[in-house]
This record gives sequence, C-alpha cells and structure tokens, in this order.
Amino acid sequence: MRNTHVPPGFWRGVNVNQNAVFIECFMDELAEAAGQDALEFRRKLMAKHPRNLGVLNAVAERIGWSKPAPSGVYRGLAHLHCFDSFVAAACEISVKDGNKVKVHRIVAATDPGYAVNPAQIERQVAGSFVYGLSALFMQECTVKDGRHRARRTSTSTTRCALAQMPKVETILMRPAEPCGAESASDDLRRGARGC
Repeated sequence: MRNTHVPPGFWRGVNVNQNAVFIECFMDELAEAAGQDALEFRRKLMAKHPRNLGVLNAVAERIGWSKPAPSGVYRGLAHLHCFDSFVAAACEISVKDGNKVKVHRIVAATDPGYAVNPAQIERQVAGSFVYGLSALFMQECTVKDGRHRARRTSTSTTRCALAQMPKVETILMRPAEPCGAESASDDLRRGARGC
C-alpha cells in the first residue's frame, strides 16, 4: 500500500495485514478471470514452493475444499509468506439478507520453521482471528479532512466475545527435517545458525 490519501500505520503487523488482503483478493479475481478454482489456481503458482504449498494444502484438506460446502455456506482461502513464515487460512461463511455475514469456521496452518513453543504459536494464530474479526465486524475508522478521527471506546464493545467467535482450528506444520539435539549442538559448535 503506497501513496494513500490517509497515511497508514501498523495494524498488529508491519503493513503485512492489509497487503495480504490486497494480494489475496487480487489472486481470487485472477482465478475467476481465468475460470479456475481459487485453490487450483494458487497450487499451480506454488508448484515449486513446497512450504507455501504445504500450508495451503493443509487448510484445504481440513476445511474439506474438495467436497461441496453445505447449502448456503461459502468457502474462501488465503495464503501469505512473510518474515520467513508461511501461513494459510480457509473459512466457511454464510450471508443472510444480503449483508449479514457469519463466519462459522476457520482453519489456519502455520509453518514457522522450528517451533520453540507450539502452544504459544497456536494461541497467537487464534488471537489474530479475534483481532481481525473484531476489526471487521465491530470497529471503524472514520476520516475527516484527510485525518483519522480517533475515538476512545471500551474494548468490551470493540472486541469479539468468546460466544461470537467461530471455531478456529490451528495446524502447526512440522519441519521437513528433524532438528535433534545432536544436530543442533553440532551446528552450535561450528558457529552455524542451527534450525
């Protein structure tokens, strides 16, 4: 995102969040213009990139992409490689009365390389969806005269409550090659970075 009429700032990430939305929405438009399934379109582009493809395939399989969605339910997916991590997400949503969106389920896969604290990574992934869905459904940014008009609000009215959250399933990808104590200690002795 460059040269916007209102200067952007960080939003839980370093401009990654909004750029991922722009890129993946455009990918969906390209897939539609090519007359291809969104997943298959991405798979062709990632054929030589196994970690990208790994997270994408993991969410597609878990969400059941190859099977028809239930009546009135729609599926979408997205992918991103940033800061040497690979992530993908798929979701199931429904729309009522033309504009009432309900997110039923989210599946997210993360390949950060070697995971020191897997439980913390899973919590971080789930928390990112709380943050994003809260912004989508419960918050707004108003602009006047080219400036953001900040308002102080209670977080209880701007954050999704537990009962409002869809089911979030996290898949933490394991490294392709094990990182055992022996290889790690050898790397440290040689002064190498290790896993």
